[in-house]
Amino acid sequence: MHSGDAATGAPVGKVIDKVAWIELDGGRVLLARSRGKDVYYLPGGKREPGESDVDTLSREVAEELSVTVVRGTESLVGVFEAPADSGNGVVVRMTCYTAEHEGTITPDHEIEDVRWVRHGDAVPVSLASRAVLDHLHAAGLLD
Repeated sequence: MHSGDAATGAPVGKVIDKVAWIELDGGRVLLARSRGKDVYYLPGGKREPGESDVDTLSREVAEELSVTVVRGTESLVGVFEAPADSGNGVVVRMTCYTAEHEGTITPDHEIEDVRWVRHGDAVPVSLASRAVLDHLHAAGLLD
């Protein structure tokens, strides 16, 4: 049986489960923007069935940014939840890792732009990514 909000028809309690890469450099963090979108987000994406966090991280970073995550260097930063930008009661849950990479970061596939940002930069950021940026800033990792 499908559970939904009677007023909007949107699913209630739906969670979008993502794995994201936190790449820090000099008090800045790397964000990506998909083609045709206005909002930036932490690189990463949804798991494929049966895929581990590290497998998802590696696949998504390679697809989006044309670099290879160095296996064994990943470190869990935390799990963050925020409302999806689309609203409708949907929540984005991002499991975030740092990891070293090989190669030159280059937008690929659906990614149109990448940007290095500081906490206070005037860049439109997804709500879930904003929660992570706020955490990184509070921890002294992001200017």
